Amino acid sequence: MSFLNQNPHLINKVVKLAKDAGESILDIYNNPNSDFKLKEDKSPLTVADIASHKIIVKGLKDLKPELPIISEEGSEIPFKVRSKWNRYWLVDPLDGTKEFLQKNGEFTVNISLIDNNRPILGVINIPVNDETYWGSESEGSFFQEGALKIKKIHVKNKYQGPIRIASSRSHPSILLNLFLKKIKDYELVTKGSSIKFCLIASGQADIYPRLGPTSEWDTAAGQAILVNAGGSVIQMNGSPLRYNKKKSLLNQNFIAISTDQSKEIKKYLDSFA
Repeated sequence: MSFLNQNPHLINKVVKLAKDAGESILDIYNNPNSDFKLKEDKSPLTVADIASHKIIVKGLKDLKPELPIISEEGSEIPFKVRSKWNRYWLVDPLDGTKEFLQKNGEFTVNISLIDNNRPILGVINIPVNDETYWGSESEGSFFQEGALKIKKIHVKNKYQGPIRIASSRSHPSILLNLFLKKIKDYELVTKGSSIKFCLIASGQADIYPRLGPTSEWDTAAGQAILVNAGGSVIQMNGSPLRYNKKKSLLNQNFIAISTDQSKEIKKYLDSFA
């Protein structure tokens, strides 16, 4: 029996935890006096990142104290230590800090469970819209707005009309622009943070080519949601995106895609491997 089947109530508890963290972020987001500082890599760190991190880490330790945690705000764990982990939590307490600071609302809370280098559970909360997406190997993928009825979601099986390409709002890419020149019929859907995975999982976009740096905590929750909604996330060599297999926590270039027509799209991306 799988780990999730052995722990059937875990998913609902992680969904609630993501919502609680989202509420803490929203309180700070709506405070005009909220502040931030720059981390060593010059990326912004807000008090909201830290507040969300503390809520999630405490909540996950209460749920499963035996499972280790990697969070963006607590990721300095040597590979020789984490390489021995078969199962662990991977968290981005506030994905899209630039969106948070720009007040456009396109930021998320990402919580995922990694098992043997694969995300088997992922939850994404969008605090401003009070929307939550989640997906697991045991149940599939779902969406809920506020306290409304939970809806099961699935990717679009076929492209109809222009290919809807999700792209980053705050991370422009020269390689993406080169890719777009090869696609004659497309519609660009620009969003911040991990929302792009949710758009594909729920049939609102078709592909998300990421031709630039991301960290593993940026993608794991979205990958779990997308894969269990019928999509896939593949690297440029055609292999699935995997986790905690190397010293660096940076991902290779990848494409998140809604259908089995990945080969048709991937031929345009081979030059960017």
